[in-house]
Amino acid sequence: MSDKATATKKSAAAKKNGSARKATNGSTSAAQPVTLDLSDVDHRVGKPVGGGQLWDPCSSSDIRRWVMAMDYANPLHWDEEYARETRFGGIVAPQSIAVALDYGHGAQPACVGRIPGSHLIFGGEEWWFYSCPVRPGDKLLQERRFHDYKIVESKFAGPTMLSRGDTVHTNQHGVLVARERSTAVRYLAEEARKRGFYNNQYGELKKWTTAELLEVERLRHDWLMSNRAGVSPHFDEVQVGDKLPRRVIGPHSIASFTTEYRAFLFNIWGTFHWTAPPGLADPWINQDPGWTEGFGFDEEGARIDPRKRDGLYVGPSRGHIDGDKADEVGMARAYGYGATMGAWCTDYLSYWAGHDGMVRHTKADFRLPAFEGDVTYFDAEIIGKEPASVWGVPLVQVRVRLTNQDSGVLVDCTAEVELPY
Repeated sequence: MSDKATATKKSAAAKKNGSARKATNGSTSAAQPVTLDLSDVDHRVGKPVGGGQLWDPCSSSDIRRWVMAMDYANPLHWDEEYARETRFGGIVAPQSIAVALDYGHGAQPACVGRIPGSHLIFGGEEWWFYSCPVRPGDKLLQERRFHDYKIVESKFAGPTMLSRGDTVHTNQHGVLVARERSTAVRYLAEEARKRGFYNNQYGELKKWTTAELLEVERLRHDWLMSNRAGVSPHFDEVQVGDKLPRRVIGPHSIASFTTEYRAFLFNIWGTFHWTAPPGLADPWINQDPGWTEGFGFDEEGARIDPRKRDGLYVGPSRGHIDGDKADEVGMARAYGYGATMGAWCTDYLSYWAGHDGMVRHTKADFRLPAFEGDVTYFDAEIIGKEPASVWGVPLVQVRVRLTNQDSGVLVDCTAEVELPY
């Protein structure tokens, strides 16, 4: 959606509602309408924004921590002896690590402007990857921009904002590593809690039998062995309709969610500082987005006690590991992270593509959280081939779907993967 089209759409919506400052749920009584206050959002559309920047370069331990959290046991990313025998000559990071070396799980430029009483979940990610792997000692730098937004009516929370932001990731040499467009879903937490959409459909915690858990572990092991050697399928060997090996992660737990959260380096005490694009009077760096009561940061207090802004002890991510807090923002129980699901897709495709392949582009729509106690299954099919792509390399198009044990769709992803001839 272009900025001009977005502005036109927003202007029309504002006239319809009688105010350029409110987005209203018309199904609610006129006396007490449910509204999103957009007064701090409109003037920021299309502008660069600030955010956090990590102090330190990426280390081999950062890479190992990341793949451990993503349950991605590709030895290229953690086993030094193995990696030294490959063409890379040592450990390299997976492509998915770009989001771990960013601030705010990659959603910083999509969460711009204060909306009082709001919360945020992830709606999707689109990534473009370039031929510059991240190695130990590299440092990624980010440029960010708030792209656009629209208001939709959702069963989950009534009036809901879908906002998009762009991030450009370059390394310390100025080389382009990746581009990302993230989609944030911003809504009123109290309205979502009242509606209880997820509680009504997904409130019951799955009880797994021993036999079921053994089958999950069998599938997981089979996938780990499917391309441990990193052999790349050749472009002319694969055909439309071919299926990729099935993958499984889970059951998800408080422990696994906590491990994932701590692998995003900005969540570790003291790892980042605030930066701002030059020349802007109000570049939206670390302002309060309007988190509902009990989910905000205490920036001043965190100078003495860093728990006060680390996100899990205090902050907007508390619901990921606390069922009571999850209920306060309309979730059924503890739940996983959108940026994690995006990384899962990239890792899954990278493992299949092997050492001589590369994920060039992914577009993932997040439809359902990974809830505590659930298992996530990965299934994928080749849906197209392009021998002469705009990237100048042969690409295959792959559709990836992530589902839970009840066939609920978590992610619908399409991707372009480079393979050798």
